[in-house]
Amino acid sequence: MKKAIKLTLAVVLMMSATSLFAQKFGRINTQEIVVSMPETKEMQANMETFIKDLQNTMETMNVEFNTKLQDFQKNFNTDSEAVRDMKQKDLQSLQERREQFEAAAQSEVQKKQSELAAPIYEKAKAAIDKVAAANGYLAVFDTSAGALIYFDEAALTDLAPAVKQELGITDAPAE
Repeated sequence: MKKAIKLTLAVVLMMSATSLFAQKFGRINTQEIVVSMPETKEMQANMETFIKDLQNTMETMNVEFNTKLQDFQKNFNTDSEAVRDMKQKDLQSLQERREQFEAAAQSEVQKKQSELAAPIYEKAKAAIDKVAAANGYLAVFDTSAGALIYFDEAALTDLAPAVKQELGITDAPAE
């Protein structure tokens, strides 16, 4: 009876060890894939336009502030105290609005970046999932995340070429 249990245990261990070695593991640099996608170039162009619009608004606010500051400084000695106080309060108000706008603009840029990047990452993830499932990979490790302390590159198949093909990305020749 003990021999049968030992034999059964040995067979189970050998089968599990054999099945472990039969599993396929892959690796991919998701960041590399995302950067090479045409949607990323479009997103960058949209972000540049968005940021430029915000910068133009900020520049308009700066011009208004500087114009009023110059007027305040130029007429400081000739303006009455009431007018100087009013201009000074106006300058402080403009300064506060500029600071609030700058903070809001930074927040909006981050929000817009996330909003535009999400579908790109989802598309890349879907392609990675499709390639991994079609080729029978048990796990695919993202090397761009930096979470893997060590891995044997030769033991893990690089899925990037297959994923790029799935996404219709052709690598541009080096110039």
